Amino acid sequence: MSVGIRGVLVAITVVGAGACKKAASDGGGQGGMPPMPVEVAVALQDTVVDAIPATGQVEALQAVELRPEVEGRIVGILVREGDTVERGRALFKVDDAELQAQVAQAAAERDLAVQALERARQLIAQNASSAADMERAEATARGSEAQHQLLKIRLDRTVVRAPFAGVVGRRLVSLGDYVNTSSRLLTLQTVNPQRAAFQVPERYAERLRLRQLVTFRVAALPGQEFIGEVDFVDPVVQLPGRTILIKAVVPNPKRQLQSGMFIEAKLATEIRPSAVVIPEDAVIPLQGLNIVWVAKDGKAERREVSLGVRTAGFVEVRAGIDAGEEVVVAGAERLMPGAPVMATVVERGPRTESS
Repeated sequence: MSVGIRGVLVAITVVGAGACKKAASDGGGQGGMPPMPVEVAVALQDTVVDAIPATGQVEALQAVELRPEVEGRIVGILVREGDTVERGRALFKVDDAELQAQVAQAAAERDLAVQALERARQLIAQNASSAADMERAEATARGSEAQHQLLKIRLDRTVVRAPFAGVVGRRLVSLGDYVNTSSRLLTLQTVNPQRAAFQVPERYAERLRLRQLVTFRVAALPGQEFIGEVDFVDPVVQLPGRTILIKAVVPNPKRQLQSGMFIEAKLATEIRPSAVVIPEDAVIPLQGLNIVWVAKDGKAERREVSLGVRTAGFVEVRAGIDAGEEVVVAGAERLMPGAPVMATVVERGPRTESS
């Protein structure tokens, strides 16, 4: 009889143990896995810009070192350094006394030639002159007129004028200096708009287009950002660096940008207005892959994602995450697929410009 009682006790023990194991496997009772506390952030939809970083400098759209077109002594300086001038404004006056006399002499010779031509016409009408004489008189008259016009042009060019509207730079001559066609008088350059000039590596050639936007900062103007539009893409790759020169027109109404300023630029090659972005610390690099844990319906899901543009603290997700989903940013170390989670939503600061 003791043997039978022992068998019943063993059977009860086995059944009890089996029931406990089943309850544990079902997650019920006190043996179930408790939810893991995690912090999550919501995947946002935002505008993302693919940009090429580069460095360069500010350039004037037009800049010139003015030189006189006739030689002589400077008798008038009609502008000051730093003045803003319009196109055609008189800047310098070169002594024209000798040219005035030459113009007067040429005018007298032209008048004599015209009179000689008129007499030749009268004689030819009376059959008192040959056709050859008439032709010589016509040629002399034309030559005298051409010489007179040439000297008048040279006389007009004793006044040096601005070839375009701009700002006068450094003056290089003084009153009384004798100048010729190789003498530098002053510098003149445009200031609004200006140009941002920079170079990008050859590998980006297929992504370069006219009218692309360029944003840049200048060390001398902290906290300010300037925007320009590409108006020139050099068709020639420059050696030895194998780079392509890009230039962009930049409005400069306050004349803050000066030629020669160093810039740090970003050339926007593509703009995606509906991209998905998540905090950068939600991404876990693992064996060459990028993994993100998602809290969905109270459980953890492991996702492999494809990343795009990175910004300060955020990254674009091109595939694997939808806007509005909650990604784990803290507490992902002990997660397993399907594990219960207790999510606390945290806010992250605003994004900055793309890089």
